[in-house]
Amino acid sequence: MAQTSSTVKALVLLPRSGRLALLTGLAAGLTACATGPAPEPPLAEAAPQLLPCPPSAEVPTGTRCLAGQDSAGAHYLIAIPEKWNQTLVLHAHGGPLLGTPQPARAVEDLKRWSIMVKAGYAWAGSTFRQGGVEVRAAAEDTERLRRIFLQHVAQPTFTVLHGQSWGASVAAKGAEMFTGSANKRPYDAVLLTSGVLAGGTRSYDFRLDLRVVYQHLCNNHPRPDEPAYPLWMGLPADSTMNQAQLATRTRECLGLGMPAAQRTSEQAQKLKTIVDVIRIPERSVQGHLNWATFHFRDIAQKRSGGRSVFGNIGAVYSGSNDDKALNAAVLRYAADPQAVKAFGKDTDPNGRIPVPVLSVHALHDPVAFVEMQHQFRQTMRAAGTADRLVQVYTEDSEHSYLSDALYPALMQQLLAWVQQGRKPTQQTVADACTAAQATYGPGCRLVVGFEPMPLDARVVPRQRP
Repeated sequence: MAQTSSTVKALVLLPRSGRLALLTGLAAGLTACATGPAPEPPLAEAAPQLLPCPPSAEVPTGTRCLAGQDSAGAHYLIAIPEKWNQTLVLHAHGGPLLGTPQPARAVEDLKRWSIMVKAGYAWAGSTFRQGGVEVRAAAEDTERLRRIFLQHVAQPTFTVLHGQSWGASVAAKGAEMFTGSANKRPYDAVLLTSGVLAGGTRSYDFRLDLRVVYQHLCNNHPRPDEPAYPLWMGLPADSTMNQAQLATRTRECLGLGMPAAQRTSEQAQKLKTIVDVIRIPERSVQGHLNWATFHFRDIAQKRSGGRSVFGNIGAVYSGSNDDKALNAAVLRYAADPQAVKAFGKDTDPNGRIPVPVLSVHALHDPVAFVEMQHQFRQTMRAAGTADRLVQVYTEDSEHSYLSDALYPALMQQLLAWVQQGRKPTQQTVADACTAAQATYGPGCRLVVGFEPMPLDARVVPRQRP
C-alpha cells in the first residue's frame, strides 16, 4: 500500500506529459510481469518425424517417439510417455565417442535412461554434431534440441538438464552458457550423474600418468622399432592403430583379458604396479589406456593445435616396488600454458549456475573418481553458487548406471526443490530412494554423511602452468 500511495502522489505532482510517460512505463512493466520473458525466436529447424519407438529402447507401451537431425548435423531422439507429467529431461550423454556420430547412439542412450520415460518424464537426447572432446559444442547441440522440442513438439512446464559422465561436464557448461540472466532460464534444474566434473585440465591427468608408467613397464606403446612420439599426444595423427591392436599389446605385457591364473609372474607384477601407482581397478586399466590413446589424439590434433595440454613435471609416483627407480625412469612432459588455457575455456566448469544442481556419484566409480566431486564443489564455492549444489553418494562400484529406483528419486527431490523450495539433503534423497523401491525395485545404496577428499588425494599433484 505504501508503494501504491507514493506512486499516486508522484502522478499528481508530475506534469501531464510526465504522468503519461510514467503510466506507459508502469503498464509495460505490468505486461511483462503478466506474460513473463519474451518468447524465444523460432529456429530454422525442421520438425522431427514421428516414428515407432525402437524396440531395443525398452520404453513403455504408448510412448510417442520422434527423431530427426538438426541443422548442425546432430541426430536426436525424443520419447514422450502416454501419461506425461509435463517435465522434459534433456539428456547429455557420456563418452565422448570419436568419429562421426550415428543415430544409433541416441537409441542406446534412450535404452539406458528409459527409466525416465517409465517414471513419466519426456526424454530428449542428442548425439552431438561431432565426435571428440569438445564440451561447448555439445552444450550448444543440447540447447538446440531443447528449442526444437519447444518449437515443434510441446511446451513443458519444467525442463531438467541431465548430464551423465562426460555429459555432466556438458550439462554444467550448458547451464553456465544458457542460464545467465533472471529472464532466461531454459533449464529449471540440473541433474549430474557419475560426472566428470573436475574440468578437462584436471580430470585426465592420471591418464598421462598411466601412459608413462605403462611405457616404463612395457615399452610397447610405442614399440622400440616404431617412431617415438610424446605420450601426451595419444598417437601420431597418421597412426592406424585401433583398440583391438592396443588390447593385443596390453595382453602381451600385463596379461589383460586373460584369467589371472594364466598370467606370468612378470605380467601379474606389472599389472599390480599399475593398479597400485595409478590407483585404478584392474578392470578399468584397458578402458583408461584406450582413452589415454585415442581421446588424447583427438585432443592433441583437434583441440590444442598439436600442443601439450597435459604434463607430469613434479609428479612423484608411489606404490611400486621401487618408487625411486620408477620416478627416475618415467618420461616427463610439461604442459603448454596456452594449450591448457584454451582447453580449459572449453572444458572447465566455472560454477556460475543460477539454478538448483543435484549430483550423484558412486564411491567406487572406476571411471570418474569420486574425488572429482570435491573439485566441483570448490568450483561452485568460488563462483558463489555452492548453496545451489547438493551432492549425494552411493555405495556402488559402477559408473554408467546405478539403479532404477535411484534416478526417479533424484528427479522427485530435484523438482521439489524447484517447485516448493525444499532443498534436498543426503538423508531426504536416501528416504526418497527407499520409497521408490516399491515401484522400481531394489537398488538404493545411498551413503549419508559422506564427503569426498580433494582430487589431489587421489591423483598425484604436479606443476601447473
